Amino acid sequence: MDNISKSLLISGAVLIIAGLVWHFSGGKIPLGRLPGDIRIESENSRFYFPLTTCLLLSAVLSFAGWLFGWISRK
Repeated sequence: MDNISKSLLISGAVLIIAGLVWHFSGGKIPLGRLPGDIRIESENSRFYFPLTTCLLLSAVLSFAGWLFGWISRK
């Protein structure tokens, strides 16, 4: 099996597992509501920037990319 097909199969499996976890958790995964997310609300406006969520997702996706690269080299 070549590297691209192996990477696609692994990423598909990861997405299916993530979708199942999200579905069966009932949406109770607190992404977007973590401590460190910036929320400013006033009477007429609302500003929300999910800083901690962005950093967490970046770390997870970077690790997944590294892992896929490491697996495809083997």
